Order: sequence, then structure tokens, then C-alpha cells
Amino acid sequence: MNVYIIGVGLIGGSLALQIRKKQKDAVIYGIDQEEGHLKKALEIKLIDRGANLDDIADADWIIIAVPVDQSRRLMPLVLDRIAEGALVFDVGSTKAAICESVKDHPKRKQYLATHPIAGTEFSGPLAAKEDLFKGKVNILCETERTDPELLRRAKYFFEEVGMTIRYMNPVDHDKHIAYCSHLSHISSFMLGKTVIDKETNEAGILDMAGSGFASTVRLAKSSPSMWAPIFLQNKENVMQALEEYIANLSSFKDALEQDNYLELFEQMKNANRIRKILDPARHGLPQ
Repeated sequence: MNVYIIGVGLIGGSLALQIRKKQKDAVIYGIDQEEGHLKKALEIKLIDRGANLDDIADADWIIIAVPVDQSRRLMPLVLDRIAEGALVFDVGSTKAAICESVKDHPKRKQYLATHPIAGTEFSGPLAAKEDLFKGKVNILCETERTDPELLRRAKYFFEEVGMTIRYMNPVDHDKHIAYCSHLSHISSFMLGKTVIDKETNEAGILDMAGSGFASTVRLAKSSPSMWAPIFLQNKENVMQALEEYIANLSSFKDALEQDNYLELFEQMKNANRIRKILDPARHGLPQ
């Protein structure tokens, strides 16, 4: 089995670890525009060999794990080069644009749109984790447009590595992920920026930062080269989410200005409902 991974960072590298574990006969090729990433991936044995796009004609699987703007550009080029029977899937955080880019491609049936809801704030080959996908959700889009046998093989692998599969259409996916993922990253980036800007004027402010601050700004350590394209590609949904978030912040600020204890209390109490929503047991997931 020949597997080509385009982008040997956190997600691509973690998939490589699982493929090596589950598919003993797999030969894993890495393609990455960062020579340093490719060298490191070879050094730590995430991949067996380096490659380029011209080599993928013998691929059984091609995994695209690069920023979403690059994925959208690459997908038609990859489909142009693959043999009959090969499967291509991407792991990007936006789905509508990439699905639209190949909707009329003659090899569309060989593409599966996926989004594993898994990751950390770290990037690059050294960030790869063998257990990254265990207990995580993988959203599949437009499965009716993927060859049934290729879909079956992909689902078997995803379930074998511990992921729960959900199905959504690309438009709904992008709308919901703007609220559940993209907005939280923006909030973390901007909280980090706000405190860093203050730190330049008031030395020592970060000395008072506790675990709450650290956990809230954890996502601000994420790669801008990955997240800026995501925000732009999902611009309309992200703008809507931001408008609602800013309205809630303004409402909280108004209550604070007016010394309105009841309003502050009720807003926070209402937000507390997130505990039940995010309870793993509620979704049958490991705790």
C-alpha cells in the first residue's frame, strides 16, 4: 500500500503513525514544501521516503494535510494525477470551498471530504501523536459523491484508530465549525494580544497569570499560517459568529458599567449550561 501525505505536520504526521501501526505493508511518502519538515519527518521515521506531486501516480491513498488555501489549490492537481482506484482525502477545517473546487472533476468519486476534530496548539512533524484521534469525531461531507468501496475502506480506518464518524453537508459544517472552533481560536488569539499589549506597558502582568489564563490562551500558540486561511475561507460564517460574540461582550460590559449584579449573574449562569452540553458521557464518548 502506497500512502502519500502532503503536509507532514501534526495531523499528517499523526495519521502516518496510525497508518504505520495499522497497515504493516504501507510505504509512507511525504510531500512538504518545508524542506526542514521533510528532513525531520524522515529522521524520526514518520515517513519512509520523500516525494513530490509527480510521484503520486502509484498512490493508493493521498492525504492532504496543509492549510486550507493550499488544499483548495492542490486538490484538482492531485485528482488529475492519480490512478483509478486511489483515494484522496483532506483534513481541513473548512469544507464548502474545497468541495466546490472539485464538484465537476471527472475523478470526484475518488475524493472524500473529511475533518477530524483533533489537534493541539503545536505544529510540525515533532507534534505528531499516535493517540491524537482516539475518542475524537471525524466529520465526513458529501459521502454520496465518493465511491462506495473507497468510502468503506476510509471509514474502516477512521473507526479503527478510534474516531466516531458524523455526517454533514459542507455548508452546514462550515457554519457550525465557525462557532465551535474558529471563534474560540480568534478569541484566544485576541485575548493573548490584549494581554501582551498591556504587558509592554506594565511589566510583570504575566507574573500574575494563573492556570485559567494559560488554558484560555492555549490556542493562541497555534500556527497563523494555518489559521489565517481558515478564517478567510470561512469569512461569512466567522463574521456572523464574531458579530454575535461581540454583542454578548458588549452586553456584559453594559451590565458591569451599570453595577447590574443580577444581569451579570444571569449571563454567567446561562453560560454554565455549556457544562452539560460538553459532558462526554452525554455523547457516549470516553471521559
